[in-house]
Amino acid sequence: MKSRKGFTLVELMVVILIVGILAAVAIPLMQGRIDKAKWSEANATAGTIRTAIRAYAAETSVATAAGFVGNTLDDAATQAALGFSNTDLVGTYFTSADYAITAVSNPGGIATITVTSSGFSADSPTGAYQLTAAGAWVKQ
Repeated sequence: MKSRKGFTLVELMVVILIVGILAAVAIPLMQGRIDKAKWSEANATAGTIRTAIRAYAAETSVATAAGFVGNTLDDAATQAALGFSNTDLVGTYFTSADYAITAVSNPGGIATITVTSSGFSADSPTGAYQLTAAGAWVKQ
């Protein structure tokens, strides 16, 4: 008599069920990681803006740099004063209008930058984050 080798239908269904459960758990976790990766673009750009403000404060004065508080980075005069061109702050998910200077500390000229997603691209994440004077990246 010939022996038959292979998987039964029940065994295959159990494997498919297990794979389905793992996928149902993994997809929400991965979505959160994808949004976090998108926000890392904003964090890097906010850090660049913060460095530019600190350099500007060192060259002029902290009081002069504090004059940027309340400005968004889509303002041509603010961009020029900080040494940015009009395309330097445009990324894949964020544009210069998404960045706002919230505060400039005295002494030191360390800026607090708030980033609010305006939906620049269809894949842009939603919400707002802030790069605090202490260097923390905090969800608003």
